[in-house]
Order: sequence, then C-alpha cells, then structure tokens
Amino acid sequence: MPYLQLSDFQENYKDNRVKIMIFTEGTVLGPQNVFGHFNHAAYVPIKNCLNIIKSWKNQGARILYFTSRKNENKVQGVKKLLIKHQFPGECLYYRDKGQSYADIVEQVVPNILIEDDCRSIGGKWQMCITYVKPQVRNGINSIVVKEFAGIDHLPQSISNLLKNI
Repeated sequence: MPYLQLSDFQENYKDNRVKIMIFTEGTVLGPQNVFGHFNHAAYVPIKNCLNIIKSWKNQGARILYFTSRKNENKVQGVKKLLIKHQFPGECLYYRDKGQSYADIVEQVVPNILIEDDCRSIGGKWQMCITYVKPQVRNGINSIVVKEFAGIDHLPQSISNLLKNI
C-alpha cells in the first residue's frame, strides 16, 4: 500500500491509539476561491481544520491522510502542502495503479474515516467508504462532511467524536 511519510514514525501493529484517516482534497484542503478549484497545488487549509486535527493528535490519535492524487509528483505536491501548512500526521496514503479507495481503506482500517461528500465529482459513488467490504466497514466510523465546507463542526474531543458518529 503506497504512502509517503510526513513525520518520523514507526508502524507499530500493536499500537492501540485511535487511527483517524482524513481525505485531503475537499475535506481539509481546498481552493482559496472558486477559480482555483482545479489548481490543487494552490489549495489551503479549510477554515479551522488545523486546530481540530492538532487537538486530536494531542489526545494521542494517529493522524493519517489520503489523497485522490495517483501520480507520484502530484502526491509529492499534496505532501508539500500538508508540510507547508503544518498539518500534524504520520503519512499520506495514495492509490497505486489498479487500486481503489476501498482497497487502501481496507488495508489501513482506520477507526475513523473523515471524507467529504464528493458533490462536485458525482457524489457517493466517488467516496472512499462506499465500496469498502461490509465486514470491514462495520468497524470504521465513517464521517462525511460537505465538500469544501471543512470539519469545524466536528468535536475536538476524540471521545466525543467517537460518540457522535
């Protein structure tokens, strides 16, 4: 499963911390204005997402990101944006040739998956959680937010985030 490392971390399969996987484009990164919708390299953090994600990390959550980009150069561009804007987190997952969003989610199996509703590109059928196998999906708390509206309405407390799903 392809990913780029964002910070120093060691994958520890006995790690019991809550894994929060966050889709980047449209969920926590967006254009500064409507004219920048297709200029992903110029995306910026959406609203107060940085403080919310930092709060989750400070409570001990593992923060993982997922991008729609597949091309290595474009994935590197998303990584640069995350680092430039000081997004906390361990790694940025992306799809390799022939992989679907569901393939990656099923390998990572986050406790919480936060993604947008993909309204501008067709809706539910474009979302990560849509095609995840039911036996895996049942163990994932899926949170869908309105595209480009941000995550400001989500609880900063992980325990409340888990309760409100």
